[in-house]
Amino acid sequence: MLDVILGGTGGMMPLPKRFLTTLYVELEGAAFLIDCGEGTQIALKKTDCHLSSIDLLMITHFHADHIAGLPGLLLSLANSGKTSKLTIFGPRGLRRIVESLTVICRDLPFKLEINELDTKDPAEFKWNNFTINALPLRHKIACFGYFAEFKRKPIFNPKKAEALGVPLKFYRVLHSGESVTLENGETITTQMVTDGKRDSVKISYVTDTLPFSAIADFAYGSDLFICEGMYADDEMKSKMQDKHHMLFSDAAKLAKEAEVKELWLTHFSPALVNPKENILEIKKIFENTVIPYDGYSKTLL
Repeated sequence: MLDVILGGTGGMMPLPKRFLTTLYVELEGAAFLIDCGEGTQIALKKTDCHLSSIDLLMITHFHADHIAGLPGLLLSLANSGKTSKLTIFGPRGLRRIVESLTVICRDLPFKLEINELDTKDPAEFKWNNFTINALPLRHKIACFGYFAEFKRKPIFNPKKAEALGVPLKFYRVLHSGESVTLENGETITTQMVTDGKRDSVKISYVTDTLPFSAIADFAYGSDLFICEGMYADDEMKSKMQDKHHMLFSDAAKLAKEAEVKELWLTHFSPALVNPKENILEIKKIFENTVIPYDGYSKTLL
């Protein structure tokens, strides 16, 4: 199963009933996390996320509500029994930030692998069965949006394999995409024992930025587009431009342009008491818009 959980939905500071925005995605027992503001580990525990499964952490930028919770998160991972390496990606300067924050949590039972991304250019990297892309955004400091795409294996057809005389021990190898050679010297490829391709699954995550057209290109065709909406009221447009953030309507317009299947709004201002206000107006722009709550989840596969 591919489980997506929005641990928190807030921006700027945690509130008694709203944790800071963080995204947890788990597939086949391995998970990645985007951002870790103050209290992230508590938000995740309230949703029954498997902390010890987190092997990848992606940081959007170095404002406190997106990374200040790192020491607490690392200690909670350690207390959950994690011993495998944690890989961390983020903007240039990440190593200095991580080293500074981890002064208070030395001697972790797992290694940290730090990867700094060029803050001027898009980037791509692989993690488990995901291809992950990073897009430089337009915030007051260097900031990235991310999308993770899971390319599903084609459907394995055992009848085709049996007809070709393929031993059972090679089934898993062929389904993984590799070819095998039989005792008679014949080479069997994956295409010979599968039934076509299956659609990939794409999850895009963008927060703390001005809206611009490249975001729509980046998120295009996403099964799930998670995007910031600091305020619901368009009268806040000027203020959001000054602070380099987006409104609900900005996110909805990008979702429509990107032809995504579903939009989750997040990163709500502490001053936004009822995020569901004006939702009917937003749905006029993009019908499949969701106003999530902390712990909102969906299984995509």
